[in-house]
Amino acid sequence: MKNFIKKGGFLFSFSWFFLQYPVEAATDTVSNTSNNDAIIVTGTRETHKKIRDSLSPIEVLNNRELLETGQTNVTSALAQLVPSITQPAVGQFVAAPTNFVSLRGLNPNQTLVLVNGKRRHNSSFLYIDGFADAATPTDLDLIAPELIDHIEVLKDGAAAQYGSDAIAGVVNIILKSDNHGGSARSQIGQTYAGDGLVGQAGFNKGFKIGHSGFFDVAFDFRHQNHTSRDGIDSRTQRHSLKVVGDPMATRYNLAINAGYDFGNGIEIYTTDSYSHRNSEVNQVYRTADRFPEVYPDGFMPIQKLSENDFSASLGLRGDNALGIHWDVNSTYGGNFIRNDLDKTANLGLYAATGSTPLSVHLNNYSTTQLNNTLDLSKELALPVIYSPLTLAAGFAHRYETYKTGAGDPASYLYGGTQARTGIIPAVAGSHSRNVYSGYLDLSAHLTKRWQVDLAGRYEYYSDFGSTLNGKASTRYDFTDQFALRATFSSGTRAPSLANEYFSTLSVGPDSASGTLGANSAAAKLLGAVPLKPEKATNITAGLVYSPLKNLHFTLDSYQIAIRNRIVSGPGISGEAALAALNAQGVTVASTLEAQNISAWFFTNGASTRTRGLDFTASYHSRFENFGIVDWDIALNINATTIRHVNQLANGMSALNAQTRAYLTSSTPKNRITFGGRWESFSKKWDVSLHEQRFGQTTDEMTWYQGPNAYSMTDFNRIHNHPRWITNLEIGYRPIEKLRVAIGANNLFNAHTTRIPAANGYYGSGKYDGAASQIGVNGGFYYLQTSYQF
Repeated sequence: MKNFIKKGGFLFSFSWFFLQYPVEAATDTVSNTSNNDAIIVTGTRETHKKIRDSLSPIEVLNNRELLETGQTNVTSALAQLVPSITQPAVGQFVAAPTNFVSLRGLNPNQTLVLVNGKRRHNSSFLYIDGFADAATPTDLDLIAPELIDHIEVLKDGAAAQYGSDAIAGVVNIILKSDNHGGSARSQIGQTYAGDGLVGQAGFNKGFKIGHSGFFDVAFDFRHQNHTSRDGIDSRTQRHSLKVVGDPMATRYNLAINAGYDFGNGIEIYTTDSYSHRNSEVNQVYRTADRFPEVYPDGFMPIQKLSENDFSASLGLRGDNALGIHWDVNSTYGGNFIRNDLDKTANLGLYAATGSTPLSVHLNNYSTTQLNNTLDLSKELALPVIYSPLTLAAGFAHRYETYKTGAGDPASYLYGGTQARTGIIPAVAGSHSRNVYSGYLDLSAHLTKRWQVDLAGRYEYYSDFGSTLNGKASTRYDFTDQFALRATFSSGTRAPSLANEYFSTLSVGPDSASGTLGANSAAAKLLGAVPLKPEKATNITAGLVYSPLKNLHFTLDSYQIAIRNRIVSGPGISGEAALAALNAQGVTVASTLEAQNISAWFFTNGASTRTRGLDFTASYHSRFENFGIVDWDIALNINATTIRHVNQLANGMSALNAQTRAYLTSSTPKNRITFGGRWESFSKKWDVSLHEQRFGQTTDEMTWYQGPNAYSMTDFNRIHNHPRWITNLEIGYRPIEKLRVAIGANNLFNAHTTRIPAANGYYGSGKYDGAASQIGVNGGFYYLQTSYQF
């Protein structure tokens, strides 16, 4: 608390002054701008439900709030605005381009992402290590930001309402549906260190179709350069490694949202998007003695990823079928990645044949989802309750695929290429499953002040069988200003197809590590057992309080108990790992020592319990000719403990110290953000200033030097101490429709805790790459322009 006052005392005391001595209340027109009156569609089947009346904690973030963070992607904007959202702090290697979020310190696969209320497909990337270990998350960077109207973040388990992946909550992205007007935006910025230049530009435009239709289209382009936050390479005594930081990436997004009302209560609608992204990810530098015949100065392999992503949704809905509102929809989407490696060599192939390609194709990954849904709802007037009963029911079918394609023979023969080896044909393949589900949801005001919502969902997985989940929510408004609410729910998340079948091998200058398919014979040699679905039980209880017209508080406590969480196994090194890789058909260079070879697989490692607290407060004030200020503060506190550790088939513990830390301490134990946005009376000037505090994270880091180098049992405990970040943006409107802004994220260039040289590969890694706290790039400044037309 002392540090809180010392660093953030100005904003805290300034806001507290106006809470104690309120200025003139805002007019009705101004107060209606509060998103506390916003209509929500997430977590409820009722129509015209306002956020202030919600039975569950939910936040609504509009397009302006997202863009004025100055962040270059939606993921970072959400993480800046909502303390209970976590994003990766460090992007490294194959998963670096992916942008995703998670809620309440849990795995991103336990947060469901919807677009206009429809399930969004996942990425083909599979994340390994950190809080996102074993995740194939939804990539928010592939959703055009210019088309986003607002985002609803439901911070409560909702598997009974929406199905698998909604254990921690739901992020529902609502797109614009305008038939006129539009906007254009551009932004350029870079880090204080002078690298990581980002240029971004986009627009959206609404068109009218006939008498009662709309067509809203958006396009967005972004290019970012590499950042590098590595230390001195112990082999070369210079900055030879450039693997810690952001990759170079160029991304294009094109999306449309359209609909037409036929005038008889029936509407046809469609939402479609296409994205393409090229990324270059640096791999570990090889010294000059590695392959002097071709690379006399050494070489740094570069992984090149070409990614295509699409989604197409078509639906028909109406409200005149015997008073029943109905919605039938089909959504098909997929993510396709081609993985190549440049500036590399296959040294085993060169020794055997005298030649080697310097560029190879490594693999292809793809995932698709076809979702077919029918949703029905009807309001029934019953004499025994205060309001009509909203009865909702629905049916859904989901068909999922996951495919891996083999690489060039030169990428995997004779030990494979440097940095990464290609997928061998024996491992490549196509996998699929069907998921069928049905749900029932009942909600009503039993009395004027007492709300109840009951939901149940049955799901059948073609590979894991059936599951039944339920949810019960209630809220009682003691007065118009004060209410209590609570929810009890259960949830299920089946292992992703990638969890079951993903396989890869990474090769360092003097080490190799492989991930084996959990269902493979090779993994069974190391003790793997068939994966089971995760099961969760959620309890949430909280209050809503509005002591003044423009002052709103919410406070919600929660407990999430998850059984059989899917994580990377404990990892096995030495001859056993080598034998397992060979059984998989993967060959490892004969020059590598067995103790430097390791293998993993995914397993149901443990049962955990997460307890936490979410607090939000907002205050809208008006200062006559001085303008208006929107004050806000938000806090998340959470702690995850391990309640039970499973065993592998060979009797080994399914967790080691490192994977325990991934589950319990790789995300901040607490996060707070507070500040305000001032807008002048003339609306020409605005200033946004926010302070954020990130709590401590703890990681068990691998030793790369010393007697415990590459050990799977002995690690170094690293504490990333709490850090403060200040974000500032100043905007000016030279004309009504044009806004120009300058800003800085991480204004005072804060960095996370440095790690010992022995825990960085060849002493070069300055920062922890698995824990997710404030990131490693430091300060970022930018110039942004936007125009409304």
